[in-house]
Amino acid sequence: MKVVYVSYPASDREPAEGGVPASADNALGLRSHLEDAGHTLVTTSDTGDELDQQLADADVLVTTPFWPVYLDADRMGKASNLRLVITAGVGSDHTDPETAKQHGITVAEVTGSNVVSVAEHNVLQILALVRNFVPAHAEARDGGWDVAAVSAPAHDLEGKTVGIVGLGAIGARTALRLKGFDVTTLYYANHRRSPAEEETLGVRYARLDTLVAQSDVICLALPLMEGSQALFGPERIRAMKQGSWLVNTARGAIVDTDALVEALESGHLAGYAGDTWYPQPAPADHPWRSMPNEAMTIHYSGMTREAQERIAEGVREMLDAFADGRDMPSDYLMVAPD
Repeated sequence: MKVVYVSYPASDREPAEGGVPASADNALGLRSHLEDAGHTLVTTSDTGDELDQQLADADVLVTTPFWPVYLDADRMGKASNLRLVITAGVGSDHTDPETAKQHGITVAEVTGSNVVSVAEHNVLQILALVRNFVPAHAEARDGGWDVAAVSAPAHDLEGKTVGIVGLGAIGARTALRLKGFDVTTLYYANHRRSPAEEETLGVRYARLDTLVAQSDVICLALPLMEGSQALFGPERIRAMKQGSWLVNTARGAIVDTDALVEALESGHLAGYAGDTWYPQPAPADHPWRSMPNEAMTIHYSGMTREAQERIAEGVREMLDAFADGRDMPSDYLMVAPD
């Protein structure tokens, strides 16, 4: 069995010991596990021609949401031996599901591995925007003391209305963590929660247009799928409250790139915090890197050390099942060939 693992390169700023488990160099600690069993592991950070050469005779591709391999019909057609694509994390939207099914390729991901990590990051970015943290930190770092300037756009989160779009595992945990801030939490999702669940999470269901119109902060916590591509385009962004904030750790393509920049430059939105971009890795000249009132991070919210340990365990479990000819754990399956 040949496994190709694609991820971001190691950094010279890593700690001297330990490294980062999910980097291409460390490959989630899979090398000895696979090679001791007689399998081949190839690691790379290349997502172009070098990768295509390795995929030509690969049985398994392990990719990540943070350094994704975009698998289309052309690429899958050339990888004639490929039978399993594993997302080392959550979010397999970089693989076309129908094409994978047609080529007999199973697509799986480590369901739940990043839930806690991303929910915590959602709260962090909400607070960073509402409290105007980034300019305040820059003022301290740059030697200034302009309290008036940095405090003028700073607000308490308490008493605000927070709208969560998507109330799956991440959205629900985000809601739970917001309860202590005494906010009103609205949510919109394709499947409404039971009254008991809504009570536990401290949320109230609202239609999407209502949530957008009433929320001071909107947090996106839904997958990229049919219907959510550019869900927050020019019209929906204009429908948000004047001076509201938008947080997106879901997928960059859920928000229209140019419409967001325009809303921030005009002052219609008070700020945007995001962890996901399109494409990824984001180019150096991506407009979200330089737009005003942003609190952007690179796509690392689901890559805490604890999350990486959960990812490594799940990927190892799937590789062992595939190598032994056993069924993949059902909760990990995204696409199963007929």
